[in-house]
Amino acid sequence: MSNHNLCGKGILLKASGCASKIDIFAISSVIIPFCLYLLTLAPSVTFFDSGEFITAIHSLGSPHSPGYPLFVLFAKPFTWLPFGNIAFRVNIATALSAACACYGVYLLVTFMVNGNRQGSEQEGLSFIARPAALGASLTFAFSSRLWLQSNHDKPYPLLAFLAAIIFYLLLVWRKKFVHGEECPGYIYLGAFLCGLAFGAHQSMVLLVPSYAWLVLSADWRMIRRIKEQILAGTFFVLGFSVYLYLPIRASRGPLLNWGDPQTLTQFSWHFLRKGYPSEKVHRDMALLWKQLSAFNIVHEFTVVGLALLVTGLLAYLFVRRDEVIAFLIGVFVFLAVLAVHQNTPEEMIFLTEEFFTPLYLLSAVFIGLGTSFLLKKAVQGIKLSGIRAVFVHLASGVIIFALPAALCAMHFHENDQHENYIAYDYANNTFRSLAPGSVLFTWGDSGAFPLWYLQGVERMREDLVLIHTPHLAFVWYLDSFPGVFGRSALRTVPPQYQSPSNLVHLAVAEQISARPVYVDFSTRYSVKLEGYGLRQSGICYRVENGAGKAKLPPGLEVWNFYSLRGLVGDSIPFRDIDTSKAILIYAISRLEAGETLLSFGRRDEGYAELKKAVQLAPGLATQVRQIEREYAK
Repeated sequence: MSNHNLCGKGILLKASGCASKIDIFAISSVIIPFCLYLLTLAPSVTFFDSGEFITAIHSLGSPHSPGYPLFVLFAKPFTWLPFGNIAFRVNIATALSAACACYGVYLLVTFMVNGNRQGSEQEGLSFIARPAALGASLTFAFSSRLWLQSNHDKPYPLLAFLAAIIFYLLLVWRKKFVHGEECPGYIYLGAFLCGLAFGAHQSMVLLVPSYAWLVLSADWRMIRRIKEQILAGTFFVLGFSVYLYLPIRASRGPLLNWGDPQTLTQFSWHFLRKGYPSEKVHRDMALLWKQLSAFNIVHEFTVVGLALLVTGLLAYLFVRRDEVIAFLIGVFVFLAVLAVHQNTPEEMIFLTEEFFTPLYLLSAVFIGLGTSFLLKKAVQGIKLSGIRAVFVHLASGVIIFALPAALCAMHFHENDQHENYIAYDYANNTFRSLAPGSVLFTWGDSGAFPLWYLQGVERMREDLVLIHTPHLAFVWYLDSFPGVFGRSALRTVPPQYQSPSNLVHLAVAEQISARPVYVDFSTRYSVKLEGYGLRQSGICYRVENGAGKAKLPPGLEVWNFYSLRGLVGDSIPFRDIDTSKAILIYAISRLEAGETLLSFGRRDEGYAELKKAVQLAPGLATQVRQIEREYAK
């Protein structure tokens, strides 16, 4: 019988054996995180990319570059669940993918602890190996980054899960290869999943050097196997073909069709992320350190976790040298590309923090290996029988689960989003600020995407035209509004004159005679609208033709219709950057309204607005006192 047949027979025997033996620890590595994620799950749309992703998933469209086709297709079936709103259902999809990523940690730890052991030796260590693997999976589950990504729509947990499975497949192949079994099917499946994972996020490419090391370090002569390389490449392309989704769906004109990638030119523009401006940033050592610090083991796992990680790397450096090197290669490549090469501006570094999720997964694996190593050393030579065995088992359990329990307690409050309606209310309040049939110019992802969700998915205020100002320079975006920009002069503006101020000014001039025109708070402070007056309406501004620089009294009645759930006080657990900005926008809007009312002599109303501004954002108290002193004179 050939080695290939032996390999196939072994896989079948292993599968049948797994079916007859339930691993309660493996099941727990998924169920425990998933249940906790459901408890802290965001009930609706959140800020940043959330509204855009959900709208794309619901309509089977294309979100921002590079399109994330696998994530869209993975989450789409969850929109058919018979409970909750569409956003909540998509959030469940992310929670499940995060829980599966935790299982990836369990799988890797158990294999790396027991992978080279046989029979009774393996069974004798199971009371440490499996609980330690579960502890490692929960350590990853309760890390700040994965937990944050699990409770609303994010593609990174799905990417981390696939990264772990590929790593596992290569470890299984290495084990069989060392024992003389030729099982290239594991590599082919890993190559297919690697190509598929690009559809979750392109940062998968940063793990390819680690995977290549796991293959080549087993036998450097593998580089001569051209046939196997061609087959592996074919399977990679087959997985990567998930990107065919983009031009196919674009041809159907979905609700959200970022980049309109029907043609090869537009597909390349979309896939290669050419729509994002490149900014040259002067870098000093302080900025470089902040960029490198985006990968922060201590923040995710505490100092104890870092110590266990180092222990695991050192303990397995000789036993599993190539796996340790593969992890270190991954860390080096991620930091070299995301920090050194990209030279991310300081205010955007928080974006790169998202990309390190697969590395945190592998870090949790070595934390589990470090824990397992230390416990084995501690119980070595102890005769485990009777009451002594019970004590050792209990003590081992306490030690293993102390770190994940501490992480859960530390990170629960900040990641508990089960009452996070701030983005939903912000979008809804924006709609309540607008007259029927209006056009609204928005600025920024968090200012636009929740509105897209409410209008496109929840079917609210379909009478409005929502314009995302930064996209006015793109023809594909103008094409998506044929009734508004079908013959617009925006199409003929030379590139050198396509500044946001110019484009917005031209667009407003075209629309103001046809319908009410509004700008949101961010647009109002990001572009100049010379020659127009702005009448404040809550957190939006109506553009008035011919008013010039004259101050216009604000409309206060709209605030009576606003929903401001959970905004007052410092107890908001999910106070991220965009949530804090939203609260500040509410506060500054009230401050601006109060100051304007004071300038019109409406003192009682003005002081009342200033007081409400401070209630929302106590940090404005000094500015409010200064305004009050000026008008008291």
